[in-house]
Amino acid sequence: MELGLVGLGKMGGNMRERIRRAGHTVIGYDRNADVADVHSLEELVGKLSAPRVVWVMVPAGEPTQSTVDQLAELLEPGDVVVDGGNSRWTDDEKHAEQLAARGIGFVDCGVSGGVWGLENGYALMYGGDAENVAKVQPVFDALKPEGDFGSVHAGKVGAGHFAKMVHNGIEYAMMQAYAEGWELLEKVDSVENVREVFRSWQEGTVIRSWLLDLAVNALDDDEHLDGLRGYAQDSGEGRWTVEAAIDNAVPLPAITASLFARFASRQEDSPQMKMIAALRNQFGGHAVEKK
Repeated sequence: MELGLVGLGKMGGNMRERIRRAGHTVIGYDRNADVADVHSLEELVGKLSAPRVVWVMVPAGEPTQSTVDQLAELLEPGDVVVDGGNSRWTDDEKHAEQLAARGIGFVDCGVSGGVWGLENGYALMYGGDAENVAKVQPVFDALKPEGDFGSVHAGKVGAGHFAKMVHNGIEYAMMQAYAEGWELLEKVDSVENVREVFRSWQEGTVIRSWLLDLAVNALDDDEHLDGLRGYAQDSGEGRWTVEAAIDNAVPLPAITASLFARFASRQEDSPQMKMIAALRNQFGGHAVEKK
């Protein structure tokens, strides 16, 4: 089949290549002319045969909204737009309504796989009407990992991005657990080879995972992570997961704590710890460290 792909960054560029390897035609557009196949959305749409499928892989928020706005003007009834970025699920509902007014279908798709997806395949979680999903199915089949798993029609519009959001929330908590365990192992004198302890966990343990494999890769590159600063950004999906939990009265203590730990990583000198130190000094005479 033919596919228009908007956004050819680290994810989009590799996705284009994997889809092409499966025998499909991909016409890609990116603001970076060096990687683009065409020079405008108008040219991209003009090169596709109806019914068209255009997959959007640009940052969430205004970039996605702007792209959807332009495609709403360029596409025709029967065409389908897929949002494969990390959009919030509530935006999907608005985009579906906006496009439906012009007879254009909409599918949201959470994509996991990162820079490894080209070779290993991408885990896909998509939402939308079965009729629209069917028009995109050959691309889903090309992108997914080999085997029976790694792809799911999660439900109606918004379900794909909601599922991916929860996936990322779980990822936050898993990474935090590995990080805390690593720090504790590094702290004690009795454990002399923390990297090899992590490596030993890769087989036969209940905590083995791809994240553990990646942790071992990182420790192979820099055994004590001395070259890294203890700072971690968040993409926003962890926040959305916690907000959704509050809205639905679902307790998420591990995921919430892992998100707050990232916030703490950005503080050179924690204001909260200043107050805690001051209080301990006031009620117990505990020593404080002066700047």
